[in-house]
Amino acid sequence: MSDLPSHIEIFEEGPREGFQIEAGPIASADKIALIDALSGTGIRHIQICSFVSPRLVPGWADAEAVAAGFTPKPGVAYNALWFNEAGLKRALAFRDRLSMTGSISLAASEAFSRRNLNRDRAGNIEAMRRQTAAHLAAGIPVGRVGVMAAFGCNFAGDITPEQVVQTVADGLAIAAEHGQAIHDLSLADTMGWATPARIERVVGAVRGRWPELTLRLHLHDTRGLGIANAMAGLRLGVARYDSTVGGLGGCPFAAHKGAPGNIATEELVLLCEEMGIATGIDADALIAAGHLAERIVGHTLPSAALRGGSLAAFRARAA
Repeated sequence: MSDLPSHIEIFEEGPREGFQIEAGPIASADKIALIDALSGTGIRHIQICSFVSPRLVPGWADAEAVAAGFTPKPGVAYNALWFNEAGLKRALAFRDRLSMTGSISLAASEAFSRRNLNRDRAGNIEAMRRQTAAHLAAGIPVGRVGVMAAFGCNFAGDITPEQVVQTVADGLAIAAEHGQAIHDLSLADTMGWATPARIERVVGAVRGRWPELTLRLHLHDTRGLGIANAMAGLRLGVARYDSTVGGLGGCPFAAHKGAPGNIATEELVLLCEEMGIATGIDADALIAAGHLAERIVGHTLPSAALRGGSLAAFRARAA
């Protein structure tokens, strides 16, 4: 237990992840209402939308309207997602409202890369070279490498730690070519294959090669192991996590219809706070935002914490 962090950073992706996969249509005003509610919970990082093809991801055809409509709160960093120069150009129109940082996004599974982005490994590396150059030309630093399908793949099966290490090396090489220092390495369980043992093996392999990198885990709860995997990460000292309010979301290219999305932010907050790990987030305000998300999407979300609530009220009643 000695490697448990004293505090963690949570990167809330509920709006972007959730509204890309929900059947919809969901009104822009409702998307904005959820973003504004999340802004009042103590969360300091919120990913609000995707600047992607409306044909492939129709749920984000209104990205511009949402980016223009939310109310920024001081101390909260708002960001968006894009995969190519067209998406970057759209995002740049909101650089006064968004935290603009570049990312080198690769997949440890070539089969998933083909399915998700229609690129093989070499094609994706070349695309990331072009995208990194485009970021720098626009004055946007590139400080993050993200590895999708880092723990397994619905199309390729098991992914070895060696495949993940090679993918990280590809990303770092692209950054080095452009004189960029990577300060954030994200390992994503895109299709929910992770287990605590897989977390230990992959994190151990990456840390063994690059102990100086700060790791972030992007975990899905596809098979109900999301919080167990987060616990494994906490025991290893990982202090950055992506999550989504209510467990919104899921990857639309994972060929797993109906599977739960990311780990629920409120479940992660409750776990950490009960263990003495600070999050800076008001669990009850976050649960209220989760219930708002349920009303917006029109169905129950998978988070158990939305059903059970926090422990604060029960403690007060028992006092």
